[in-house]
Formats: sequence, structure tokens, C-alpha cells
Amino acid sequence: MPEISRRVFGGLVGGGAVTAVAGTATEAEAAPAERPFTTRPAASGGRPNLLVILGDDLGWADLSSYGAPHIRTPNLDRLARQGVRFTDAYSGSATCSPTRFSLYTGRYPGRTPGGLAEPIADRSQGLDPNHPTLASLLRRAGYATALIGKWHCGWLPDYSPTRSGWDEFFGNHGGVLEYFSKLGQLGDYDLYEGDATYKDLRYYTEVLTERAVEYVGRDHGRPWLLNLNFTTPHWPWLAEDDAVTGAEIEARIRASKNQSEISRALNHYDGGSVAKYAQMVESLDAAVGEVLAALRRSGQEENTLVLFASDNGGERYSYVWPLSGEKFVLQEGGIRVPTIVRWPARIDGHQVSHEPNFSPDWTATLLEVGGARPDPAYPLDGTSLAGYLLRGEKPPERDLFWRVRANRALRRGDWKYYRDAQGTDHLYDLAADQREQADLAADQAELLAELKGAWETIADGLLPYPAA
Repeated sequence: MPEISRRVFGGLVGGGAVTAVAGTATEAEAAPAERPFTTRPAASGGRPNLLVILGDDLGWADLSSYGAPHIRTPNLDRLARQGVRFTDAYSGSATCSPTRFSLYTGRYPGRTPGGLAEPIADRSQGLDPNHPTLASLLRRAGYATALIGKWHCGWLPDYSPTRSGWDEFFGNHGGVLEYFSKLGQLGDYDLYEGDATYKDLRYYTEVLTERAVEYVGRDHGRPWLLNLNFTTPHWPWLAEDDAVTGAEIEARIRASKNQSEISRALNHYDGGSVAKYAQMVESLDAAVGEVLAALRRSGQEENTLVLFASDNGGERYSYVWPLSGEKFVLQEGGIRVPTIVRWPARIDGHQVSHEPNFSPDWTATLLEVGGARPDPAYPLDGTSLAGYLLRGEKPPERDLFWRVRANRALRRGDWKYYRDAQGTDHLYDLAADQREQADLAADQAELLAELKGAWETIADGLLPYPAA
């Protein structure tokens, strides 16, 4: 598989032009020979627009470009061909809201009280409006900012995207909703425009797509950040033609006597299938295709950086082979996610990168390319990949860290330290064993101790979990 090739990134983020030997581009699905990075002078065009698209519970191999044999995702596959497809990219946590905290703040979820909820399930917790975010820092640097779709970092009246740096918000506050009625995990209606409810009973993915198409097609007059957070393919297992099933789930929610019954209705344990899940992923792909087509029609495609990823690993019907584990755990299937970056003005297409990275890295990267400075009072835990992607620099060397209650994980190079829920420590060489079946903890005791110590050093700087 090839390393990525890059065009030069000049004065926008500092540094001069870098030159390198040009390579030959090939299709992303092919396996071209290794080649050196390519760079070329950046064209004028100012700071890029930033379009960050999240799928919800989308597994690492749920796209056909990542190996799914039964799901067709032509639009996301095309995006991968036009940019960089990352094979070793990770979410900031194994569940929804902690990863969103890590992406919005660029920090470990355990830096903030709201990030300790895995995930947020009531009105008592959320992202502190005083904490700097990707949006607030970019807005300070002159960007227009909007969030369309799933927020899942707290409910009104105390928490909202508009209180955390986004100029505009259209979407849901909670972690899940029924796709037609918009009844959410608290049992109430959960579709808002700003701080007011917005009535629309069409299929939610369609509603979000329509609003995103309108946003990217505007004449903004300045660079913009759009966080587009779909709920697809998160349960309940509903596609566009499932209004009848949606009405049945709505009725169960309305008849529920407590939070547990609401959760059971939305979890949809008696529904779904591999075929239905594939239909939902293909619906997500079609929605992304519509938004990207609108971006192209607007004339902004060339200088818009598009980042596509998932908030955590797959669940139930997801396809994650050959990884082990799923959402909620820190095995690879719970945190390794499909990740694609495209920026035609700066990054060559037809590239594949195997460099490990996770959600906070993209916060740091987007801030750098947008010319925004992090707040020194809230130091980032992510490391910018701009130098690697755009200036021909070596990829950053650092540990990737995760903590989910009793579960631990730390990746250093190809090595992964993992502690399971039973308290057993494991060590895996992911280059040889990405399925995490050959436990080398006994054979590499010294390395295990070193990585365990590194994990504990980071964990010592985080907030403790509240007592159960």
C-alpha cells in the first residue's frame, strides 16, 4: 500500500515550500508500489473551508473501500480516491459523546466532567460552554461556524452548540432518536433549530442532508466550518421506507413509563438485519454524495478540506473484519474507524496512509490549517497532522491513549497495550495481528510494563470517574 503524497502547504500555517520527487497516482482500490511523497507550491485561495462529516456507530470496514463485501458506498469510495484513506485511524473513545468531546476540544474526554459520561444520558452533564472548542477558536480566527445533526454533548437549557462556539445549530441534542417522529432518548421531541424546536417528520437523514446542502451552497463571504453529524447508521434500524416500523417505535416510546422502557424501544433489539443495516449505510453514502455535489456546484470544492470519520466502532450488524470487538470496548473494532481526508488544493488523491491517529489529532490539524491558535489554558492532547499531510514532515511520534472505565488501551507504533474489563493486561503487535488474538504479554513483559507505565502517567492527569 502506498504512503500518501502531499502538495506543499506554505505561508498559511507557516513554513516555506518543500520539494520532493513526484510519484504516480493510482486507484485507491489498487495496490500501487511504494513511492516518495510529492509536493508542489500551494495555489492562492486563502484559508480552506472545513467540512467535518461524522457517521454514527459506523464500523471500520462498513464501506466498500474498506472491505465490506455487501455494502456499496460509491460516494465515499470516490472521496477516498480523491484524497487520503487512513487505515489506522481511531475515535477518541469507544462511545458517542466522549469522542465528540475529544473532537470538539482536542483533548482526552477525561479532561472534563462531561467527558466522563460514557455516553451522556441525562441533563445533568454536558460540555462546559466556557471550554474552548474547535468552533469557538475558529470563530475567533474569522470563520463562520455551524453544526448540523447530532450534538450529544448536553441538553438545553445549559448546553448547546450555540453556547460552545457554533453560530448556527440544526439537529438533535441527544444520542439517539427515532428517525421519523424525532422522539429522543429522554422521550421528548429532539429536533432543534438554535434553541427552538423545529417540526419536520421526514426521515432524519434526508432532513439533515437538505439543511447541509443549503449551508454549503451559501455565499458565505468568509471561510466556514460545518460539523455535519449524521445519526446514520445508529439504531433504531430504520431506512427511508420504514415509516411504519418507526411509528411502532414511536408508540412504544410514548407508552413508556420510565427511562428504561424508552431505551428499550430505541435500542430496537427486536429489529434490524444485516440487509437493513447495509441499506442504512448506503443511505448515509447517498447523503454524503448529495452534500459533496452541492459543494462542487458552489465552486468551493477545490479549497474545502473534507474530513469523514465515525464517532466510534461498529455495533451489532456492522462489518469490522478482521478486527475484534465493537462499540463500548477498546479492542480495535470498538475504536478503529474509517477516516478519509480530501483537500484538492493541497492534497493529492489516490493515497493510503497507515499512520496511527485519533480524533484529537484532527482538532489540532483543523485549527492549524484554519490559522487558529489553541488556548494555552487548555492544552491540546491531539497532535496536528498538517506537517505530515502538507509539508513533507515525518509523522508525529506519540502514544495514542484511551480510557473507558476499567478498560485501558495505549498504542505506540505497532504495539498496543490493552486491559480488558476483567483486569487482564494484554500486548499485541498490530502490524502482525490486527485481530488481537496473539497475546504477547508474557513474551514481552518489559515492553508491557513500559506501555502500562505510559498509560498510567497519562491517566494520572485526568479526572477520576465519579463513584458508581
